[in-house]
Amino acid sequence: MKSMTGYGSGEALCSDFQMVVEVKSYNNRYLDIQHTIPSYLSAFEMEIDDKVKKVCKRGHVEVSVKVKILKNDISLDVDTEAVQKYSAAYKKIILHSGYSIVPQLSDYLGVEGLLSSVSEQNSEKYRTLLFTCLDKALSQFENSKVREGEQTRTDLREKAEELKKGLAVVKDHAAELETLIRSNLTQRFQDMLGDSNYDENRILQEVALMLVKQSINEEIKRLGIHLAEFDTLLLSDNPVGKRMDFLCQEINREINTIGSKSQIADLNLQVVRMKDSLENIREQIRNIE
Repeated sequence: MKSMTGYGSGEALCSDFQMVVEVKSYNNRYLDIQHTIPSYLSAFEMEIDDKVKKVCKRGHVEVSVKVKILKNDISLDVDTEAVQKYSAAYKKIILHSGYSIVPQLSDYLGVEGLLSSVSEQNSEKYRTLLFTCLDKALSQFENSKVREGEQTRTDLREKAEELKKGLAVVKDHAAELETLIRSNLTQRFQDMLGDSNYDENRILQEVALMLVKQSINEEIKRLGIHLAEFDTLLLSDNPVGKRMDFLCQEINREINTIGSKSQIADLNLQVVRMKDSLENIREQIRNIE
């Protein structure tokens, strides 16, 4: 079991640059990967995503790559043709103006485009260090997800035990509820039989209706099946968040039905406790893959 939240970082240094990679994630219904990386590393985005997908199935994942250049790879280019043209222009100005002016270097450097910088970026030279850092970050990232996921598994197991205890109490009250139903049926029969013109079909309909409406045996059976399935999912190391969420919806439906049929105060109290435990479970599974 893995949490959907995690964090990891990797750092490396070479003679030309220093690189730091960070990976962190938050809860999300699906897997969503976002990158904050220099444009000259964008060619590696798909490879980065493939590695992330191996350790993460759901969640909003942010991958950050920071590069600090230690050795500049910028070269300067001089437009010699432009320099010659500006030099000729300066000579004409001096000739026709009559001023004895000597062009300064700043006159040339101030001309746009005369001197330009060219960055010799080669993305492949970053590959080895990039994926070394990424592997370190993803290892920490996965470990943090597993560590938090195991804590969540422990909490879920405790809450599931609370639901089982609640189900045991509900089973204990089921017989009492059946007795109460029979008592109510007997009273209804007496009321109807007091009328000499009673309708036998009506009595049968009343019996069938009350038995279906008030008995909780089917709900107890289904709830037991759901809790057994929940135990099975707790033992799995595969992503089970979505399945657990659906299962909690089914468990909630059965608990609500039991509560709506109950006519016993202690049973009603147990239903409230079970709903509270289930809500805690649902909060926890929102954070697992």
